Amino acid sequence: MKMTLLTLLTGLLLSCTSPQQDAPKVKQLTPNEFKAQKLDNKAVLLDVRTPQEFAGGYVDGAENVDYRSGDFAKQMQNWDKDKVYYLYCASGNRSGKAAELMREAGFKHIYNIGSFSTLKEAGLPTEGGDTN
Repeated sequence: MKMTLLTLLTGLLLSCTSPQQDAPKVKQLTPNEFKAQKLDNKAVLLDVRTPQEFAGGYVDGAENVDYRSGDFAKQMQNWDKDKVYYLYCASGNRSGKAAELMREAGFKHIYNIGSFSTLKEAGLPTEGGDTN
């Protein structure tokens, strides 16, 4: 009796946790790995820094969506969950948090590519600010 109950409880616990194990993970990419990606019209590059930081320079083609603005979660409700999203910020921290929020909302293809300065140092084309 105890063994049957234990087996039943174990099965129930494992069945409750398996969907979370199947959830897509946020992937980390180095600047060189990002440069090797074949970006197409299904790819979106998001700079999640403040507009002031963005004005100081950004990776060519990036859209600025301020993670700290208070309405990031609301904005992402209008985004296509089938697209591929690459996120960066000043250090990789905000982009990691934003990427995790997107993963929890059901986005499947999310990459945290780290910090603007690292991307710039790796030779990615940049615009705005002092891009020398």
